[in-house]
Amino acid sequence: MKYIKYITVILTVSVFVSCSDFLEPVPSSSITSSNYYTNAAELETGLIGAYAAVKGINDYDKDNNHGVQYEFYVTEMRSDNTSTKSPDSEDASDAGQLESFSILPTNSFVLNYYSSYFQVIYRANVILENLAVVSDAKKAAALEGEAKFLRAYAYFNLVRLFGDLPLVNRVISPAETNIQYTRVATATIYDFIVADLNTAVTGLDPEITGFPTYKTRASKAAAQALLAKVHLTIGTPESYTKAQLLCEEIINSKKYSLRNNFHDVFYSELNSEIIFAIGYENGVQNNSQLFSSEWMNAVGRTSGVNYATTDVVAAIDAHGGTRKADSYREDPISTGTIRYQVAKYFPNGETGGSDGKTFTGLPRLAGNDWIVLRYADVLLMHVEAIMAGADETSASTAIASFKEVRDRANLTTPSTIKKQDLLLERRVEFAFENHRFFDLVRFGEAESVLRAFALANDFKFESTDLLLPIPQNEINLSKGAMKQNPGYN
Repeated sequence: MKYIKYITVILTVSVFVSCSDFLEPVPSSSITSSNYYTNAAELETGLIGAYAAVKGINDYDKDNNHGVQYEFYVTEMRSDNTSTKSPDSEDASDAGQLESFSILPTNSFVLNYYSSYFQVIYRANVILENLAVVSDAKKAAALEGEAKFLRAYAYFNLVRLFGDLPLVNRVISPAETNIQYTRVATATIYDFIVADLNTAVTGLDPEITGFPTYKTRASKAAAQALLAKVHLTIGTPESYTKAQLLCEEIINSKKYSLRNNFHDVFYSELNSEIIFAIGYENGVQNNSQLFSSEWMNAVGRTSGVNYATTDVVAAIDAHGGTRKADSYREDPISTGTIRYQVAKYFPNGETGGSDGKTFTGLPRLAGNDWIVLRYADVLLMHVEAIMAGADETSASTAIASFKEVRDRANLTTPSTIKKQDLLLERRVEFAFENHRFFDLVRFGEAESVLRAFALANDFKFESTDLLLPIPQNEINLSKGAMKQNPGYN
């Protein structure tokens, strides 16, 4: 991994957090980790660099890491929720490969996401290696908690997408190729993630540290929510119990609540429902994002990406209640076949007018925050944890959490929740938020659902398509030592 192996790699720190949520640190630096960090303030500047790696760079240069801005390609567009705007199933572009389950190891989006998140891991490791410069024990614990949250978040996404991975738990030298290119068992990666998040939960407790909580930085609740999802993914009886307790601690804290209006979740940023979000700022090249405009075909491209499928549109129409208007809309410039755009992340809230492209601002420099964790997710994870892999539950606590989400959508709640009810509720609640693929896998429904979807759209889906290929670039750098996932040789 050329992106993580150099100890003295220069960290280019971009402003990550929204101005309204956290005082911006020095926006950039070009000091190496080996000679810069001498105190807590300097180390915190480096930590912002780790957040910046998640945020990604807003441009079209394939050599730059785009972080979460490219996540929809490797998650939502590999589900039955979204596709490219073009209905041509023979599209051989990188985006077309993802929507048609015909991905090549040379796919640029796959490489970019893999590189981006190992860059997050590298930057987190740099922070952890330099904690000794912090004299305040509580501050050191908080910085450790944030770094380990980010490292766990990156590894959790990567392990679900790629399976076995190199386990890089410290800054390594170029000579340590055995670490860089040796894939470790998925179970070991999950143990590592759980340990990191347990440390984060303790180190980020504001009652212990006295430090404030920010929604665009890791917090105790964010670590708890992410850890709950990790335990649900592990899926053992013990892990279901742990996930339930974590969700209940967040619920009982009364620090988060659903917005009455579904629209406000996405356009009233850093609201009561948000637990952790990636912060962006409108009009600032180094602190904005381009995915909003990409989804609207609003940047002069000939075709859009991440367009809603007719399959998810039908599900939202039938089961989404009042969420429909704020989930998708008909593309105003559709010709012939009607296509549907994601309505949750219009650039800065602007819909683009009747032609879909007229904006008062700069749509490619959008300021919409990307929501990673929100309270509705905690409520539905609570139901899932109580269900504990069973086909249904009638537990009153599960019904209460399910009802809270359904009430906002103006829908009635059944007295018994079936697994398919919960999976459908998650689909319509979190449509286009990059949850669908992971939900299908976690519920054990991915193969059947995606095989049927592929057949209906003249694609071909195999069980090996549940994992992405290890980027060919990494295979080449390892000189063959790194083994490819099945189905991609």
